Parts: sequence; structure tokens; C-alpha cells
Amino acid sequence: MHVYSARLELQLPSRTLKEKRSIIRQLKARLPQRFNVAVAEVDLHDAVAAATLGVATVSSDAGYAVGLLERLAPWIERERPDVMVIAVEIEGW
Repeated sequence: MHVYSARLELQLPSRTLKEKRSIIRQLKARLPQRFNVAVAEVDLHDAVAAATLGVATVSSDAGYAVGLLERLAPWIERERPDVMVIAVEIEGW
């Protein structure tokens, strides 16, 4: 069993925390549906135009898990062109 996580730093077009929550809520709902991953906002809770998401997956194939997490950033930028992925860090255990 392989457990992998990704930390995604996002730049958001939001001007208020309410707008930010709306964007993050949408991503937190759609990422698990599309990729079968667990998602949480893990940092920058009070920053209006930035967010950090933590995403985790478990797989019997390490290559599959890494590939899955590598597809997150392009998918986010394609689905939400107004959201820019600044950085992605992938770790495995």
C-alpha cells in the first residue's frame, strides 16, 4: 500500500473571504468526484487571494498514485482558468 499526498498552492481571483470559500468549496467537492482523493484546505485560511490545498490518495501502485496527483494542477487550471496553481509538492510514504 502506498500513501501519497500533494500540497497545492493556489492564487485565487477572490476579493473577499466569502468568494474564496466559494471557490475552495467547489474544488473540494469536484476533486474527489473526478480523482477519488481526499481534499482539505490546509493553510492560508485568512488570506483572501491565496489558498493551500492538501490532497491525499492511497494506491497499491506508487506510479499510479504519483501520476494521479500530477494531473491535479492541469485539471484545476483547465476547469477554473481564473485559479492559478503556484506550486505543487508531492510526497509519498
